[in-house]
Amino acid sequence: MTYDIRLKRIYGEVEAEDGARILVDRLWPRGKRRESLCLSDWYRDASPSPALRRAWHQQEISRAVFVRRYRWELDDAPEVLVPLLRHARRGRLTLLSAARDLEASHLPVLREALLDALAAEDAADRDGPASPPCYAGDPR
Repeated sequence: MTYDIRLKRIYGEVEAEDGARILVDRLWPRGKRRESLCLSDWYRDASPSPALRRAWHQQEISRAVFVRRYRWELDDAPEVLVPLLRHARRGRLTLLSAARDLEASHLPVLREALLDALAAEDAADRDGPASPPCYAGDPR
């Protein structure tokens, strides 16, 4: 199955075809009132940890190191993706951030992690039950 996960700046125009609009930044965007954003949710748990975010913004680590560490954070806490996975399964999901350059932000990494998790769930559903049913009490 294909999933439609888009990336967008929080300062961009709200469009009807955005679907579920989820802000995935740890900090609230400056100068924005919640009512004006038409958010479905603000979900900070899926954003990079404060220490990782600070190291990236202060250029203490490279992009490759940031991506690797952020994926580790997501892999260590897969439950943080569950609300986003639910939105993605219902239809278009638009991940929002205040970052100026979305492709250099955490959003592409998060989208990739979501698509990987969705693909893994879909594959598990195709494979059937993880173990055969128990017939211990069956009198056959």
